[in-house]
Order: sequence, then C-alpha cells, then structure tokens
Amino acid sequence: MGEALTLAAEASATGDVPVGAVVIGPDGTVVGRGRNRREADGDPTSHAEVLALRAAAEAVGTWRLDDCTLVVTLEPCLMCAGALLAARIPRLVIGAWDDKAGATGSQWDVVRDARIGSKVEVIAGVRGDESAAVLREFFEARR
Repeated sequence: MGEALTLAAEASATGDVPVGAVVIGPDGTVVGRGRNRREADGDPTSHAEVLALRAAAEAVGTWRLDDCTLVVTLEPCLMCAGALLAARIPRLVIGAWDDKAGATGSQWDVVRDARIGSKVEVIAGVRGDESAAVLREFFEARR
C-alpha cells in the first residue's frame, strides 16, 4: 500500500485525483503500477487500476492475472471492478472506501455478485486513514 500511496501523490501533481494502484505477483513482487492519469492523458479510462492491470499483464505475459493481488488506495469504480474481474484477479486490497462510486462493497459489490460467478476476496481499510487523507486534502485544495 505504501507504493500505491506514493503513486497517488504523483497523480495529484498532474491534477489527477490521487489514486494509486499496484499489482502484486504470486511471489510478492510488484508486477504492475498505475496512478490516475485521466487529466494527464485526456483519457477517461486512465484509472490507476486499469493502468496497473495493463502493466501487470504485459510484465507477466498474459491477461490472466489469477495468482495476483490488486492493491489500490481507493475502492474501485464499476469500470475498474469489471477490469479486475476480466483479469481474473482473486484478491483486492483497498485503502479507503468510495461512498459515491465504489463497486467492490460500498455502493455496489460487483466483484462478489453471485450472478457473475466470481468471488474476489476484498480486504479493506489497509492504511485507510492515510488513503482518505490524501483524497480529502486534494479536494479541499480545490474548493
């Protein structure tokens, strides 16, 4: 989570919402990194999770990341929850909940929806206060 928080801080430097994500491989090493880049790239899909998953798939050599863990500072949105399901990620570690757009346990729970058939283990609150503080400071500075 420490590396994801560092990536979140980098996102805020480009005016992007400070969210960072890393994909941890089965041996415990980081195989993918991402930070929000929607503003920097002008791309609505440049969310930290999507970019980390893309980097991990390239590093591992397959889109199936079924032995990996996604670690992210903010609960994934619907798009990112769908992406982690598509990548076959079995475990998700979240810093802060997203009470407005979260799709892995707060507003929706796409990753554990029985109709989809996939069951992702969700571990929430890891360095949650720090993750929430980074976001709070970012938005307070813009008000």
